[in-house]
Amino acid sequence: MRVRFRFSKLGKVRFTSHRDVARLWERALRRAQLPVASTEGFAPRPKVHFGLALPTGYESLAEYLDVDLREPEAVSLDIDTLPEQLTPLLPEGISVDAADVVDPKAPSLQEAVTACEWRIEVPGLAIEAARREVERLLAAPTLPVVRQRKGKEVHDDIRPYLWELVVAGPIAAAEPGTELRAVFGTQPRGLRPAELLAAFEPPVIQARVCRLHQWITLGNTRREPLSAAAARAEHAEARA
Repeated sequence: MRVRFRFSKLGKVRFTSHRDVARLWERALRRAQLPVASTEGFAPRPKVHFGLALPTGYESLAEYLDVDLREPEAVSLDIDTLPEQLTPLLPEGISVDAADVVDPKAPSLQEAVTACEWRIEVPGLAIEAARREVERLLAAPTLPVVRQRKGKEVHDDIRPYLWELVVAGPIAAAEPGTELRAVFGTQPRGLRPAELLAAFEPPVIQARVCRLHQWITLGNTRREPLSAAAARAEHAEARA
């Protein structure tokens, strides 16, 4: 049985790396005494599958991981109670918000997620200047940037990954600034908010950044990974 969890990562815990969050989850699953399946071999590892890594320092309302559970032990579990059971076992700022059973043969989260939605705070950027810059970026046929990849500088065009970009309004902070909302494509390679802001003229610097959603595309419909699982189940029931 494979269970998919959605969790949030807010506050000071945003400075915890993706690898350390994975270790925290493995420890929480052990403390909860869940029947987590393990790999075979000399050094078995719990079968825990994370989605797209969240950059260190970013917050999120939409992180996901899949956990393989042993059967028949897992059959008797009440999946709906797992978020309430696991949240106290994780650090402050990490909250398990939902859980659902998914098809273990379905594409991995890394493969299935096609886009992410972000909230980006940009201090010092006036609203009107932000609107002009958003209009320019969306109208541009290409947006060349220099990225670091495996220790080397690589020239990329990020325009295909910029799906949506809007000015949401002023940021709620003492220093004036603008809040942006953006949707970035993730296939075949993702785009970070900082890389988009580097394409501004002149470049601007982010303050707080939060991932609001991760999206899976089913036909012409955009769904979150857990609602996508529910939609597949409803479709299967309708056909039965």
